[in-house]
Amino acid sequence: MIEKNSVSPSISSLRKVLGGIPMSMVEFFSEEILQEKPTQIVYKANELIDISDGAVTMKLVGRAHPSRAIAFLNEIYPPGADTGEEMLTHEGEETGILVEGRLELVVGVETFVLEAGDSYYFESTKPHRFRNPFDVPARLISAATPANF
Repeated sequence: MIEKNSVSPSISSLRKVLGGIPMSMVEFFSEEILQEKPTQIVYKANELIDISDGAVTMKLVGRAHPSRAIAFLNEIYPPGADTGEEMLTHEGEETGILVEGRLELVVGVETFVLEAGDSYYFESTKPHRFRNPFDVPARLISAATPANF
């Protein structure tokens, strides 16, 4: 069905598939590898890699940086946006700070409501998901290890 474009897998499903092959999410979504300078330090807004899924906008900083150990993202969740019904799990840790709006974070069986200025940090082997059930967009700056995006 995927090959006929009649269904679109979730990020969670895609991570499971890519977990069995040596390819990151960014490599999967990139049609061509960007030729960034290995010594690049500053990334302009138009140089961020768009790895968006559905309604959630995700922009990745420094994908081609050599030996990158961190996935650093600028994420925007419009009202109603969600990382998916299926909880995400993967190796490593996640942290972030909500810059604008409100966002719901579920980790395991706990649900948290983040407001602008709030932050989080958890082991990403714990099932988790993000969603915006509120009326205003939420902007999140996040980082995850390992750099599997």
